Amino acid sequence: MSPRRSYDQYCSAARALDVVGDRWTLLIVRELLAGPRRYTDLHADLPGVSTDVLASRLKDMERDGLATRRRLPPPGAAFVYELTGRGRELLAVLQALGEWGQGELGERRPTDAVRAHWFALPLLRALEGESAVVEVHLEEGDFHLFVGAGEGPVYGDGPAPAEPDARLVLDTATCTSLAQGELTLRDAVRAGRVQVSGEGALAKGLREA
Repeated sequence: MSPRRSYDQYCSAARALDVVGDRWTLLIVRELLAGPRRYTDLHADLPGVSTDVLASRLKDMERDGLATRRRLPPPGAAFVYELTGRGRELLAVLQALGEWGQGELGERRPTDAVRAHWFALPLLRALEGESAVVEVHLEEGDFHLFVGAGEGPVYGDGPAPAEPDARLVLDTATCTSLAQGELTLRDAVRAGRVQVSGEGALAKGLREA
């Protein structure tokens, strides 16, 4: 494990960057917001990261109290990484960075990778103030959101584990417009760009928007 580098500045922003300012660290946090993940899953969903760098960052995150490593009980018996409470507090940081970076998205480049669940954070911002389980269907795949969750995962791959309060069907272009701040979710529903189903209060409220 490499020693922690420091800016050696008595400033809370500098101290925070001492911990999470290294390349890939916050994107690992983004992936772990889905709950416990195996190393192989993290590597698959972080295209471009080397195995050495990923292993080093995970060790640093354990050292700094952002993540823990544990073995799943049989029959899984695999090691997984998960965020600590302090690590989960970085959700607010990622949300603020995502909002600040809306204008940087622009057109998708040919070299840009994409995963369906990378749209989870902008959709969580779009649903701020709500409390619901939302299933999302995109061309790239399905994922679900735990909107307003006080603890535990904030999203997950695939269908919701139980009947969701709302199901949203939309295309990547609409999701991109939401991520860029060009469109609100309710405007997208009114324009027919998002199909909403479900019997929860959120689904009914979106259909009546």
